[in-house]
Amino acid sequence: MRSIAVINQKGGVGKTTTSVNLSAALAAAGHRVCLIDLDPQAHASLHLGVALTDQDASVYDVLTGQTALADVRHAIDDNLTLVPAHLNLAVAELELAGEVGRDVILRDKWKPSVDAYDYLVIDCPPSLGILTLNALTTVHEVFLPLQPHFLALHGLSKLLHTVELVAARLNPQLRLTGVVMCMFDSATRLAAEVSRDVEQFFATHANSGSVWSGAHCFQTRIRRNIRLAEAPSFGQSIFQYAPASRGAEDYRALAQEVMEQAVLARQTAA
Repeated sequence: MRSIAVINQKGGVGKTTTSVNLSAALAAAGHRVCLIDLDPQAHASLHLGVALTDQDASVYDVLTGQTALADVRHAIDDNLTLVPAHLNLAVAELELAGEVGRDVILRDKWKPSVDAYDYLVIDCPPSLGILTLNALTTVHEVFLPLQPHFLALHGLSKLLHTVELVAARLNPQLRLTGVVMCMFDSATRLAAEVSRDVEQFFATHANSGSVWSGAHCFQTRIRRNIRLAEAPSFGQSIFQYAPASRGAEDYRALAQEVMEQAVLARQTAA
């Protein structure tokens, strides 16, 4: 099973859009996928048409109480399951502050579900607090959605440092797998320059032995597409809302890349 945290400390870069639509694409390809919404804004849940009330159980109850993940899962499609979030998740950071082992609660709660899925995808909040640490101690891989502009590059080093610290202290299996270029406009010179800079950075560190030494930029670029922005308001993935759109085409291609990675990894191991 592959476990992936989709993370960026900056909002509005395509993090939730990537979490939802990559999960949906992998599920459509026949893989069993669990998507965990770990963002208090609950955008991934809303994107898939799940709006919880104050009385409904959510991932908040999993982290702060005795609730099992299996008790809060929602079946979205034949192969896609969602563990939804609610706004109350925002106070979980405070409630868990004095909890022993607070950084690995999600990891322990996930263990009984490992064999039930082929992919775990976690949509992380745009911050580097306890919720994100729980995601990073649960998964083996990190995907970084990046909007190709200068300020996005500016925060890259901080995020890489965080991943490195978690790998060193809490999760030695954690690795940055790749960067997903989102909101990409091939007509601008800046997009091409930023993409080239990121690719050169990872090429330079390919043999460094760091947690990002094997990382790369995915060849698929997620192009700007109004249909991707519209789909959440209908509670649908891009494949339900506009299956023939460029957004759907791009996320299918990204899912294909991700699946090919797994095949290549198995061949290399053999």
